[in-house]
Amino acid sequence: MAWEVVIGLEIHAQLNTAAKIFSGASATFGAAPNVQASAVDIALPGVLPVLNRGAVEKAIRFGLALGARIAPKSVFARKNYFYPDLPKGYQISQFELPVVQGGAITIQVGEGDGAYEKSIRLTRAHLEEDAGKSLHEDFHGMSGIDLNRAGTPLLEIVSEPDMRSSAEALAYARALHALVRWIDICDGNMQEGSFRCDANVSVRKKGATELGTRREIKNLNSFRFLQQAIDFEAGWQIETIEDGGKIIQSTVLFDPDTGETRMMRSKEDAHDYRYFPDPDLLPLVIEPEWIERARAAMPELPAAMKARFVRELGLSASDAGALTASKETADYFQAALAAAGAAHAKPCANWIMGELAARLNKAGLEIAAAPVSPAQLGGLVARIADGTLSNAIARQVFEALWNGEGASADEIIARRGLKQLTDIDAITAMIDEVLAANQKSVDEFRAGKEKAFNALVGQVMKASRGKANPAQVNEILRRRLGL
Repeated sequence: MAWEVVIGLEIHAQLNTAAKIFSGASATFGAAPNVQASAVDIALPGVLPVLNRGAVEKAIRFGLALGARIAPKSVFARKNYFYPDLPKGYQISQFELPVVQGGAITIQVGEGDGAYEKSIRLTRAHLEEDAGKSLHEDFHGMSGIDLNRAGTPLLEIVSEPDMRSSAEALAYARALHALVRWIDICDGNMQEGSFRCDANVSVRKKGATELGTRREIKNLNSFRFLQQAIDFEAGWQIETIEDGGKIIQSTVLFDPDTGETRMMRSKEDAHDYRYFPDPDLLPLVIEPEWIERARAAMPELPAAMKARFVRELGLSASDAGALTASKETADYFQAALAAAGAAHAKPCANWIMGELAARLNKAGLEIAAAPVSPAQLGGLVARIADGTLSNAIARQVFEALWNGEGASADEIIARRGLKQLTDIDAITAMIDEVLAANQKSVDEFRAGKEKAFNALVGQVMKASRGKANPAQVNEILRRRLGL
């Protein structure tokens, strides 16, 4: 029996404001427990929440980036439930009237010939405050409560159930992660809880239009866990149905140690949150002028930048997509290109996606922390383009730049005497010496063995210590062999 997996994601992105959403307390991560929990955050009698304008502006930026509707009027509600880390006994959120409505994001799934694009619709994105955190370690059998996170601003982003595989869900989560960082509304640090995913998973027979019973996997804090959890859950649901069982709508948790999901609570046991408008907060009114100011301050978005790289720089869609996969990579490329010259887009792209990416991966570094600056890489590309360096010698210069042995490619070239040899008479003299010393290779080449020619080129490059211009070597060598 053929089955189809149906997936929707709810993503909580912590907005990178300096203060919390309803108080002036710091929202910085890493402080000692409970030192950033203000009177408003812990709901002491007589205090009132005041909405953080910066959090609203970041929500507007997100809506604009997704082509969504920014609600001219939205309402904050109280979501009532009891839990030790929820000091007020309710969470301030948005229910019926969220600030961002609709929108879509295009994702790329897979690589190579099997890659495809797909548009994923968003249902909504709403503002809310985070709860505190329960700590279960080092408390002599007891649990501790840290209320520093209480009141931290969140944007909860809810998708339509448009994804049909864990690969699509992963691509969607990565695309949103890159976007919120690109437009500077969230730092995306999953280890610190700044970007957390809940996955709603159901299965149905292929061709069916009615959705199956879903189970929600909570608090997935890595992309790897997201994919593993969805794959296990989908397989478990299919196996359960085929064995005659029934799926019960539930909230489940993923155990990374076992790679399995386990039920936390069923729908019947879930809370009735008893939403009602928060009487302490006026409706949020967003005037058109506010939206236009936010639009004017928006950076160029990844899709627009990718199209510009293809249109103006002549890059392939694949290269342009790789260079705009993150804001940091795009910024690095543009800075390197400014140093190399606009005509050298393809060589800059090749060095960034090739040599630089390999070294960063090996060192476990992000591109923003690359030891070779964009200006240094651009300078290196310029020296290759003007014939100063061969590609082989350029890799030596790159290595020196990586190790901090010079401020620029020009400095290293001058100090080490690495300038490419382009003097025709000097190259010709080297070739004549190599031909005289390698008669066997000459005879083999004239007998039709092309590999012998490559061996002769290698001998010339060795004699020049890699400095001879390879194109000139090939041309002169063929001429001297009578071709």
